[in-house]
Amino acid sequence: MSERLQGKTALVTGGSSGNGRAIARRFAEEGASVTVADVREDPRMGGEPTHELIESEGGTAQFVHCDVSSIDDIHEAVEATVEAFGSLDVMVNNAGVERQRPCGEVTEEDYEWLMNINLKGVYFGSQAAIDVMCEQDDGGTIVNMSSIAGIRGLENSSLYCTSKGGVSNLTRQLAVEHGENGIRVNALNPGFIETAMTMEDGETAGGILEQTPLGRAGQPEEVADAALFLASDESSFVTGHNLVMDGGFTA
Repeated sequence: MSERLQGKTALVTGGSSGNGRAIARRFAEEGASVTVADVREDPRMGGEPTHELIESEGGTAQFVHCDVSSIDDIHEAVEATVEAFGSLDVMVNNAGVERQRPCGEVTEEDYEWLMNINLKGVYFGSQAAIDVMCEQDDGGTIVNMSSIAGIRGLENSSLYCTSKGGVSNLTRQLAVEHGENGIRVNALNPGFIETAMTMEDGETAGGILEQTPLGRAGQPEEVADAALFLASDESSFVTGHNLVMDGGFTA
């Protein structure tokens, strides 16, 4: 079995469920020691907590409670990773939420809640990781979870599109800023992925799937494979890139 992240350490926010859970498991399979950082330990879809599942599969992992809207929580998760595993080589800013409603119905409370998680969490998650990676001889890699909503509009999704557009451009800027520090920064831009969170909105799922050339939803494991590529040395000359994986939806 290949071990493309052998000897590396990774922190995955929102790692208890969905895409984050799949990414954490995939990284551990490839040899990484993984911190699963989330506001909840139990998966949204039920089942064994991610860090326990990784350990049962022979990997190394820990769970750290982390609300990414709290800068203190983010720094504590980074510190816990370095303390437990000795470094932070890969930061995956995956935690995110969605709230669909027309722009005219969005309240200040809606705005602050979503932006604090989707954009503030990625911004300060990246900042905390960069602080550590700049002190490491071999830098590190950051993978941000954006979306096709970061590169085009979607119905009743002005908040989500605004947050993910910010993530997409933040990714480019951080790549420009910190390439000289040996830090690569890239983003994933998935289309409709079948997770417990996305399947709660069947109407939106149906509309996107009808326009997806491959005719199906993506799976978290496919997102994890793409994240692995961006986290590994296989993408050593890739930075500032938004990797679209949407079954052809934006084509």
